[in-house]
Amino acid sequence: MVGCRDAVAEMDKGTGQEESEKPVTIGLSIDSFVIERWIRDRDVFVSTAKDLGAEVNVQNANGDVNEQIEQIKYFIKKQMDVIVVVAGDSEALSDVMKKAKDAGIKTVSYDRLIKNAGADMYISFNNEEVGRLMAESLNQNIPEGGKIFMIQGPETDNNVRLIRDGFDSRINNNLQVVYENNCDGWLAENAYTHAKEALEAHPDVKGIMCGNDDLATQVFRALSEDRLAGKVYMVGQDGDLMACQRIMEGTQTMTAFKYVEEEARLGAEYAVKLGKGEPLEGVNKTIYDGAYEVPYLELKPVAVNKENMDSVIIKGGFHSKEDVYLNVKQ
Repeated sequence: MVGCRDAVAEMDKGTGQEESEKPVTIGLSIDSFVIERWIRDRDVFVSTAKDLGAEVNVQNANGDVNEQIEQIKYFIKKQMDVIVVVAGDSEALSDVMKKAKDAGIKTVSYDRLIKNAGADMYISFNNEEVGRLMAESLNQNIPEGGKIFMIQGPETDNNVRLIRDGFDSRINNNLQVVYENNCDGWLAENAYTHAKEALEAHPDVKGIMCGNDDLATQVFRALSEDRLAGKVYMVGQDGDLMACQRIMEGTQTMTAFKYVEEEARLGAEYAVKLGKGEPLEGVNKTIYDGAYEVPYLELKPVAVNKENMDSVIIKGGFHSKEDVYLNVKQ
């Protein structure tokens, strides 16, 4: 059975509940765990939902959009109260998500907006702001101007387009994008290949915008091989540990940090509210998915660099000081 094969978490049923107080059931389908942050999201989402007495069935699509469609169909068949999806393809899931709604199931686009699906809720960070933060970091560090690369995530991810829009709106005119490419499925290995290709044509590059910190790790590898690590300004997003280490070492300039634990906690809390038929208090915005205005809980990213690493990442408990400063003499 599709749902059972890839399940990574099936939560215990709440104890001491009356039959009339059937726990809220949530199906959580995640595109893949290739990006470091999704494991953290999953764990916080599941533990928060469990504390609220809900049951969560977590599925990993392993980057296969057809598998993700089958997982959502499985959730519909199981008559879950709520289906929460981290979409691998923002458009390919539209029909199956509408089928879930037609079956009376509440739906949530988590972090990535599913287009034309009329989800009951969308929770994410302001992705245009992520792009703006990336652009502003490059603007500040390369005031003289020069060549830059853009090595981005997949075009099937709606967030990638939003980040690009934000980036384009703020990047200085004297910074010239001479190379850009996308990494299908967020596969970091593709970022290495793209970076090598770009560096061969433009070894005098001044800055590189990376779609996330995982891609930045492979771009860093390419820069290192050409002895350019630390000489080229590089930005990413997510606050991955290796990115934070590079920032302190001086080989990455900035990461647009997103409090993913807050997103996961709130995502679980609102999923439970939807499952219970409660109002979505605090969700005051909407976002157009191409066909519907979707209730939108917007969270704010933060630019993290050497100056505020301790106050944001370490004091916030996201990574330990020992880990972040692992390769730096203090």
